[in-house]
Amino acid sequence: MRPPGPAPIRYPREDVTGDLQDLLAERARWKAAGRRVVFTNGCFDLLHPGHVALLERARAEGDELVVGLNSDASVARLKGAGRPVVPQAERAEALLALEAVTRVVVYEEDTPREIIAALLPDVLVKGADWAADRIVGRDEVEASGGRVVRVELVPGRSTTAVLDRIRKG
Repeated sequence: MRPPGPAPIRYPREDVTGDLQDLLAERARWKAAGRRVVFTNGCFDLLHPGHVALLERARAEGDELVVGLNSDASVARLKGAGRPVVPQAERAEALLALEAVTRVVVYEEDTPREIIAALLPDVLVKGADWAADRIVGRDEVEASGGRVVRVELVPGRSTTAVLDRIRKG
């Protein structure tokens, strides 16, 4: 539980990591305590109600929610010039302000496969816009006894849609 009142923005925070070993140590403590770990990932550029709904639904699947966050370089490769709009430290801070999110792990690669394969969450959550056979980490999670949950998206809620509305004035 976070203390009441505004917290100063600081990065890196102890609940944001780029260090996989640190996250795995935390995972071991959660497992020993019988906590179910959920993982989801994304760019989360311009956090919007669709993101919040996905994260809340993901957290409902377990006790701890780890969010994989694409680094700035990763977002730029995936989304193109001018992205991300919000730098990774600020995107991580916004995610951690949400009650649903326990930890954020920033990754440089285009996918979180390495993190998922090492973390082996109990539940892997992705938006229903991803076909089940295209969800990165699905094979690893299911092979370890975990499950994959696809969450319906909030119609019309996407960072691209928000940016389009801004550009159109």
